[in-house]
Amino acid sequence: MYGFSVKVPGSYEDVLVKVAEALKMEGFGIITEIDIQETMNKKLGINKRPYRILGACNPALANQALEAEPDIGLLLPCNVVVREEGDGSITVAFMDPAVVLGFSDSRDIKRLANDVRSRLKRVRDAL
Repeated sequence: MYGFSVKVPGSYEDVLVKVAEALKMEGFGIITEIDIQETMNKKLGINKRPYRILGACNPALANQALEAEPDIGLLLPCNVVVREEGDGSITVAFMDPAVVLGFSDSRDIKRLANDVRSRLKRVRDAL
């Protein structure tokens, strides 16, 4: 699997706030946000349920990764998806950085990826 997820109680908007707060506790900020619902509506006229892709970044760890392997930026930031399911429940899904960054042969990158995975799993568990 390339990710892991959790169902989070609350409204979609409340869960977005909870996710940002939990990420912050682990040193991450949200540097990008893609509103898939809005984009699909504007570009294709398709009405979808709420769905956002959050680009989460821990600047210190990202800097270490970029120093170890400049092209690793092709695999950053860590994506976190917040989506509303058909039954109204909210799912938060996290990319697994150990899988994604596993494309690198660098031991430093693998070590960092495992650190980031541990942090994102703590975010998941906090939700």
